[in-house]
Amino acid sequence: MNKLLTLSLKVIFATDEWFAPARNLLKRDPPEFIASAFTEYGKWMDGWETRRKRIAGHDWCIIQLGVPGIIHGFDVDTSFFTGNYAPYTSIQAACLDQMPSFTLEGDRTGMAASPSQFEAVAQLNTDSWEELVPMIKLNPGYSESCHNYLNVTYPHRVTHIRLNIYPDGGIARLKVYGIGKTDWSTVSSQDLVDLVALVNGGVCVGYSDAHFGHPRNMIGLGRADNMGDGWETARRLDRPKVLKVNEKGILQVRGCEWAILRLGHPGIISKIEVDTNHFKENSYFNLRNFPDSCKIEACSLTPDEENNFIHNQWRSDKPPKWRILLSPQKLKAHHRHLFSGESVVQCGPVTHVRLVIAPDGGVSRLRLWGRPVSNYLTHPQQISKL
Repeated sequence: MNKLLTLSLKVIFATDEWFAPARNLLKRDPPEFIASAFTEYGKWMDGWETRRKRIAGHDWCIIQLGVPGIIHGFDVDTSFFTGNYAPYTSIQAACLDQMPSFTLEGDRTGMAASPSQFEAVAQLNTDSWEELVPMIKLNPGYSESCHNYLNVTYPHRVTHIRLNIYPDGGIARLKVYGIGKTDWSTVSSQDLVDLVALVNGGVCVGYSDAHFGHPRNMIGLGRADNMGDGWETARRLDRPKVLKVNEKGILQVRGCEWAILRLGHPGIISKIEVDTNHFKENSYFNLRNFPDSCKIEACSLTPDEENNFIHNQWRSDKPPKWRILLSPQKLKAHHRHLFSGESVVQCGPVTHVRLVIAPDGGVSRLRLWGRPVSNYLTHPQQISKL
């Protein structure tokens, strides 16, 4: 299951943030606990923590998804909240045509929602949002029990969620799992679209190695924040003891690493970007962690064919009929490599691509621009992270 929809999330409303602000829920880093850390309002906690409620009601917050899509599950993480965790939670969702104009800015520790903020959020009628997770009991934040995994079956696009806690307390992190979903009916067949982008429904469905970073990172938003925000493999142990290159300067090695991605929509690819941002070359430290070269292959698969290959981890007596989309290309460190025109082989409509790097290393982003093709081997929604 890919974690996709939590990218670029933001909290736009919270009833109470007295001990710790709700924006902490969305941090990428694992929660931490510092025994000696206190604020003027009480114990510092790495999560969202509200006051002990002494009035009617319960606490809740609204989160805008960074990638609208189909939600398949949640991880409600109560790490380090032991005597102060929220005892119960429920989660609601909605797909809003217009994004709310209000948001929360700055450090809101020691604050609560104002009357004007309650009036603004009332316009969203969040009480009537669809219930994805009914009220359930949460486990305390000890290492063996802190992850509360919740499955969801809801086949509709979601832009916002409402996280309810009953009646108060703390949660360290919230992860939202699913797959990005674009309304393709609004996209012209003449528009050039990044067909593999996370926001357009691209999904990583297989890979050879993800020792330092998962291939799904390559289709994330914007440029990578650092090396950890890309795909990086371990060093291959079958590299020749003495390396040689061909007439194009490309290393001649037996082994390679690969990642297979399903496009968000079948299409004809005409422009490619392979970005090795942050994978640098430093002769002083002997640091070279970008791939020497790459190539890209493409094919067309039905949903049943894809499921069969996934089940067999892409090992089969009858592999996909891969066609060359981009012939082997020498790569540079920390560089955006753009390919178009005659460099990109016309393969016709395709549904899947395989990025092959040799011998190993890291790629921060992969962009595949093309034109969507209607009524062509459409795939059902699958699981990924919102």
